[in-house]
Amino acid sequence: MNRSLFRIAAYLQLGIAILFATGCAPTQPFFLKESPDLQFYLNQATSIEYPDVQVDSLAETTEALPPLTVGNHDYQFWDLTVEEAVSIALQNAKILPTTGGNAEFRQNIASQFTSGTADQFGSIYDVGVQQSTTQSVPLTVDGSGNRVLPRGVLRANQVGGVEDALSEFDAQASGFFNYGNTDRPRNVGAANTVNPQFFQAVDATQQSAISKRLATGGVATLRQQVIYSRNNAEISPISRSVPSDWTAIVEAQVQHPLMRNRGTLINRIPVVLASLNEDVSIAEYEAQVRNLVRDVENAYWTLYVSYRSVSTAIIGRNSAIATAQFARLNLENGTGTRQELAQAVEQYYQFRGVLESAIAGSNLPGSDRFGVYGNERLLRELMGLAPTDGRLIRPIEEPSLARVEYDWNESVAQMLYLSPELRRNKTRLKQNELELISAKNQILPEVNLSLLYRWVGVGDQLGPPQRRSQNFPSAGSSALGELTEGNYQEGAIRLEITPPAFGARRELTRIRNAQLRLARERAFLQDQERLLVSQLSDAAAKVATHYQLVQTNAQRWQASEQEVEARLAEFKGGRSPVNVVLQSQQRRAQAQIDYYRALGEYNKSMNYVDYLKGTLLANSNITLREGPWNKKAYWDALERARERSAGKQVKYGVTRPGVVRTGPVRDADSAVEIMGSGVTSIGQTYAPSGGGEVILGDPNDSLNMNLAPYRDAIDVDDIPLGEMGSPQQMFDTGQGIESLPLGNPSGQAVPMPEIDSLPDASILEPLNAPNASPISPISYESIQPVDDRADSVDVGFAPRPVSRKPLPVQ
Repeated sequence: MNRSLFRIAAYLQLGIAILFATGCAPTQPFFLKESPDLQFYLNQATSIEYPDVQVDSLAETTEALPPLTVGNHDYQFWDLTVEEAVSIALQNAKILPTTGGNAEFRQNIASQFTSGTADQFGSIYDVGVQQSTTQSVPLTVDGSGNRVLPRGVLRANQVGGVEDALSEFDAQASGFFNYGNTDRPRNVGAANTVNPQFFQAVDATQQSAISKRLATGGVATLRQQVIYSRNNAEISPISRSVPSDWTAIVEAQVQHPLMRNRGTLINRIPVVLASLNEDVSIAEYEAQVRNLVRDVENAYWTLYVSYRSVSTAIIGRNSAIATAQFARLNLENGTGTRQELAQAVEQYYQFRGVLESAIAGSNLPGSDRFGVYGNERLLRELMGLAPTDGRLIRPIEEPSLARVEYDWNESVAQMLYLSPELRRNKTRLKQNELELISAKNQILPEVNLSLLYRWVGVGDQLGPPQRRSQNFPSAGSSALGELTEGNYQEGAIRLEITPPAFGARRELTRIRNAQLRLARERAFLQDQERLLVSQLSDAAAKVATHYQLVQTNAQRWQASEQEVEARLAEFKGGRSPVNVVLQSQQRRAQAQIDYYRALGEYNKSMNYVDYLKGTLLANSNITLREGPWNKKAYWDALERARERSAGKQVKYGVTRPGVVRTGPVRDADSAVEIMGSGVTSIGQTYAPSGGGEVILGDPNDSLNMNLAPYRDAIDVDDIPLGEMGSPQQMFDTGQGIESLPLGNPSGQAVPMPEIDSLPDASILEPLNAPNASPISPISYESIQPVDDRADSVDVGFAPRPVSRKPLPVQ
């Protein structure tokens, strides 16, 4: 004993010594198989980590070639039409590379696309995603297996797809099994035979139920129960007849509202809201496809104008080279000055810089931002192609010069009917109307009627029933046998009444909120229609303006060609300084590019009018249709159609299922019939002194602008882009001043006629103007000596002007 005490005391002293030796400093725990390799040690809680995601990149991403630059022209022309470009874009578009809205101009989509998420852009999956959207709340049942219905008002943004909404009416099965035993003493005497002093019992309950929500708002439930009970009470005439008993129950229950949530109108609102959500998704998808088509067409015409800018810059550069060569010859012959030569050389470099910017783009002020290579790259982005693949897209479809006039009333009617933005907002307006109906229904008192009918069977055994089995409480009786005999039947009726809270403050506020949101949506729709008409008015006016500018710039182009021809003759005759020639060449180049810019904008304006009218896709032969289903889906649809055709239609007048759609969207020709043709409606504002009539103004030229519109197109016989040869011939930027021969001018040019010798008639007067002739491109290839005649002046690749007649001004 003492030895044990001494050992314990020694251990205690050793522990105290170790404790005082280490003090309060924390120590790491000791592990039995500790390893010096701390591979699982982490000294930080947050770090930049890469997700474990494996997505195969597209070939257009990994196999893209180096970009095209002013020093890299390794490509071949790829001639495309507008239809081919749009077709390729639609075939490659899974995520639509465009933005929403109907703005006339849009920013570069690549920067927005790379910094955004998939939810911000339309895709071919959007309608399917909306259809397969589900709620996170599952179908619920109570302890008796009855469906628990959702209460309150559902908003359009709180429901999923149609299938999810219809799942609320699916049958729901449920069941449970419960087992328990009892073992406890009771506060009774030992001689009590009815209630034993030490009570022991076994109880078990099994239930199976199937419950379904009805379209009229009720709940139908079919339920089955088996109850088992056994205890240690003595069998005697005054206590238990048999040691155990089984109870089998089959019952049917129907619960149905009589006021609130009653009828198919109110109960189908969630399904209709979900269906209208799909319509909204379809309208948004149509708008995204429409935007993509328009963006591709705009990019196509922008690229066309870029090609024409390059062609114009080449003409200007070659003109500057020829002028500089002639200025050098004059300097060598003693008739020119170094100032004239320097001005001509400076203009050459100016046109060369313009040409380089027109080809590859530049961020310098006044330069082309993208050029041919950049605009072609933008078109490839919309078409879903690699930025560079050894081909350079060249538009071979010439823009339209046809004069287009729109029927204003027809255009407005088509826009009001076919615009996907208006159709989307009208769908949302219908959703608000349904939400108001639901809100008004919630102010009614909740009155529910419940009907229950039950068959009961009790026996010593569960079963199966026998032909000669005894009835309960005889030994050997069967509960299932008793149940099938139908000797014991029960019924119950229950009426529950729950009125709204006193004052119905929440319900009335909910109705007021729904009414205000509906009024807001209607006012928004009216203003949206008004502003869309304003946009259409601006677009139609731009069509007329751009057509006028096309003809005006064609006249300007011809006049500048004639000026260059005259200025060259004067300069070569020594009667005009070189800067006058250079300025005329600049004006000619600007007139030419302004003509093609106006032509490109004219075609974009016509495209924008179709865009606003909602006829862009139809005019482009593009239709949106649902993809094919599998054969089983069509088989089921046929079976369902035959089933409904064989049935008898029952009209329930009290449920009033309202109409939410008027049928499929019809074509543009039916828009005027559907929407009307400019008939005065409520809300139209008249002029104060109009006397009830709209004052349209004076059709005459009140401002004395003298701007009569052109009625006939001016023919410009220019070379199509597809006939301009190889890339080396079309984009030859290596030609410089030193690479050209000097030439050998001879003779004197015929002087220009004096101002006083010109006739008094003005070319601006249509009656005195000569007949119009087509504008042809200038040839810069022939080399001929200077002749005495002014119409044959040509020196060292100098531009030989094309003989033109003045065009009539209308």
